[in-house]
Parts: sequence; structure tokens; C-alpha cells
Amino acid sequence: MTIPDFQSIMLPLLEYLNDEKEHSHRENIDHICSEFKLTEKEKQETLQNGQSIIGNRISWAKVYMSKAGLIESTRRGFYRITQRGKAVLNEKPVEVNIRYLKQFPEFLEFQAIKYATIKKEQDTTNSKDFTQIETEAENITPDELMENGFNSIQASVGQELLTKLRSNSPSFFEKVVLDLLSNMGYGEGKVTGKTGDGGVDGLISQDSLGLDKIFFQAKRFGEDTPVSASMLRDFVGTLEVNGVSKGVFMTTSRFPKDAENVISRSHKSIVLVDGPKLVKLMIDFNIGVSTTKTYEIKRIDSDYFIEE
Repeated sequence: MTIPDFQSIMLPLLEYLNDEKEHSHRENIDHICSEFKLTEKEKQETLQNGQSIIGNRISWAKVYMSKAGLIESTRRGFYRITQRGKAVLNEKPVEVNIRYLKQFPEFLEFQAIKYATIKKEQDTTNSKDFTQIETEAENITPDELMENGFNSIQASVGQELLTKLRSNSPSFFEKVVLDLLSNMGYGEGKVTGKTGDGGVDGLISQDSLGLDKIFFQAKRFGEDTPVSASMLRDFVGTLEVNGVSKGVFMTTSRFPKDAENVISRSHKSIVLVDGPKLVKLMIDFNIGVSTTKTYEIKRIDSDYFIEE
């Protein structure tokens, strides 16, 4: 069975809390995993921030039901059912979801605040129709919505980076690779590439004496021009002749299987970086990109509201 969405979790979770006892987040997770017969692999699936997907969806199911007054927090991480929640179960609903929760004024107030924030962002960016954003916000948790939006932006920026790299000169691309390796912490380097360079465009010295070197090769190719096996054989041979054991081969294109096999049969430590992986590294290590906006996630400071 696939991991249930947070709305599908609401009713089974409310039924579990119907014993009127307070239950911890861990207990809720164990019950829902058992209820939906999740596999160990599904239990271990995470968001990009490392948070458990099932745990995150249970948390948001609790948030939404608490905003509607069906459950309440008794202390940090613990919830129990309310009288309204018990009344809901007495009605024997087929499902409890966002549409169902909209009958409660407190939940409508929560929705009004949330959508006012989304609408303001949409008015600023004009990136999507508001109804589309509203639909997405109801189908997945806010964390997943943010992650999906982030991934879409990253993919768009990555494609733009590839286009830029392919439109610049080969010598510029060599400089990009050098800058990237430097930002990744591999040490000082220089571009050595020239005609008849023997398959090496530059080198990185990992120590001040230059005893430990990394050779790199940079190929600025179009999407339809893969790196050939012969190019990688030349690169391996150059490392062998120069007594170098480490190498990095980066391209704006891709490596076909026969080219990858050249490296797998080699005794050298060589890393292949294709176009998608290259632009991800450029984004991660701030090469050719800049930050335009930063979001802060707020939560209530409970200590502030303690009266002495």
C-alpha cells in the first residue's frame, strides 16, 4: 500500500484518539502505519529535509483537525479527542477531510488566514492561477507543497544553467568547472586545457606542495552529443601516464553506458558528472546563481505567553 495522504489519515486518527486518552506522536505514527499496513521501506521514506513523510502527514492531519476543534493538544507532541471530535464520530462520517472541516467556523478562520497568505504571494509573483494554488494546497501538506515548489524552481534554474553553459565558450566552461571544484573544497587549481592537451583541461592541487592532484576534463556538448568511450579512454590514459590516481570528467551532456563501462573497468578513482548532476552541484555550491528570496518558518513561542 502507498503512503496515505494527510486527508486520508484524518478519520482513522480521530477514531484512534476516541479512547479519550492523550497519545504521543510516536503512538500515532505506529497506529497509522499499522492501520494502512505500510512496509518498512514506506515507513522510512523522507522529505528532502529528512523528516519522515508519514510522520509529516500525520502531523498536518492533527494540525487541521485541531484547527477545527476535533482534537486538542494536551502538551507538546500529545493530542486527545474533544467533545466535538466525539460528536463527529457519532455521525459516522464516510471520511473526514478539508471539505468536511469547513463546516466549523474556527477552521474557516484558519483557512482565511492561510489563503490570504497564498493569495498575497500569488499577486506578487503571478506564477500560478490562485485556484490552482488553492487546489494544490488542499491535496498535499504545506511541507510537501513547499518542497514541490522548491523542486520546480530548482529544475527551471537548472535548465537555464545548462542553456547558458552550452551557449558560452569551451574555455568559459573550463573556468566554471574549476570554480565549482574550488567551492566544493577540493583545493587550488588551474586550467591547462589547450589543443592536444591529452584529455586534461585542468588540475586541482589538494595539498600546498601539489603532491596530491586531481585532473579534470570539461566537455561543453549539446544534449544530443554524448561523451564517447574513446574520450574517457584518453582521459584514463592521461592519468596513467602522469601517475595521477584521481580524476573528474564533467559535461553538459551525458555518458552512454559504454562510456561508463570504461570507468568501471579502470583502476583509477574517476567521477563522472553529467549535465543534470552538474547544474545541481552549481546550485548547491552557488556557482552562476544568486539567492533572490529566503523564507523563515515561524512557530509559537509558548514561553512568551506564560504569565508570572
